[in-house]
Amino acid sequence: MTFEAKRLHPQRLLSRRALLSSLLLAASLPAARLHAEPDPQAAIPLPLSYDLQRTDEPGTGTIILAGGCYWGMQAVYQHVKGVTNVTAGYTGGLKSTASYAKVTGDPSTGHAEAVLIEYDTAKLTLGDLLQIFFFVAHDPTQLNRQGPDVGPQYRSSIFTDVVEEKRVAVTYMNDIDYAKLLPHPIATKLRDRFPFYPAEGYQQNYVQNHPTQRYVLYNDRPKIARLKALFPALYREVPLRYEPEERKRRKLLPIPDATGKGEAAS
Repeated sequence: MTFEAKRLHPQRLLSRRALLSSLLLAASLPAARLHAEPDPQAAIPLPLSYDLQRTDEPGTGTIILAGGCYWGMQAVYQHVKGVTNVTAGYTGGLKSTASYAKVTGDPSTGHAEAVLIEYDTAKLTLGDLLQIFFFVAHDPTQLNRQGPDVGPQYRSSIFTDVVEEKRVAVTYMNDIDYAKLLPHPIATKLRDRFPFYPAEGYQQNYVQNHPTQRYVLYNDRPKIARLKALFPALYREVPLRYEPEERKRRKLLPIPDATGKGEAAS
């Protein structure tokens, strides 16, 4: 599907001043490598030329993003202000094959490791999340792999059924490729939304639970540091913790008091 890019926000177009600021920021960043391959994320995020507006009132937006191992993807977005929950999981295949053992062991399941991001539409736009996706959370130029993880289950994809969200994504990918900020063309695929299946409990909050694991130290911690350096206004020092739906629901159940009545949990 081809979309015509509408330039609705001319104030957000890349200007000479923005380009100069990006170059100055690039000079100040530490030379950190996310994996053994050349790091395309040495590039500085390109401002969006088209995005959706933030809402006047708080609201909930969701997007499913796949960008390699979901440990790092979840960890990055848990540090973003305005994000309310991040669930690691699987999408693109059947429910019967949505498990860590099957997805990592069999590239034919159709699944990708992915994250379901919930965010406050009054504080974040899809464009904010995509800037982080393309310039922090993963390497969008790698096809069917991310660093040491190889196979279609580690592909780069954006899953949405919303036409305007597709327009934002396509416009931004075209802008990045046109600007030649990355060493190779973007390999990210835009797909219609598939059912999303949360990963096993022990896979959730993995980076927080295993901060000194070698894989985490080498592949994931540098991404969090880069998020802080590139997006200080969006960075939250204390990350979110994943909450399963049943725990969220329990918080809303009334807590009985001495009279047998109850008040909703806070």
